[in-house]
Amino acid sequence: MTAAHRTLPFGTRVKVTNQKNDRSVEVTINDRGPFQKGRVLDLSVAAAHALGINRHGMADVSIEVLARK
Repeated sequence: MTAAHRTLPFGTRVKVTNQKNDRSVEVTINDRGPFQKGRVLDLSVAAAHALGINRHGMADVSIEVLARK
């Protein structure tokens, strides 16, 4: 599973947790973005689905860097 982040180096592993349902996934940063104000990550469809946020498109999440490249 992958995600986009504005500044984290490509290849960085991040744990993303949906604050509403406490589901977590580990993703790898492989792209730049998001470029809309108020957003921190753009998740792949698979990651969003695993977190249960694919219907709404956005959710409050926490982010924990596991390993930097």
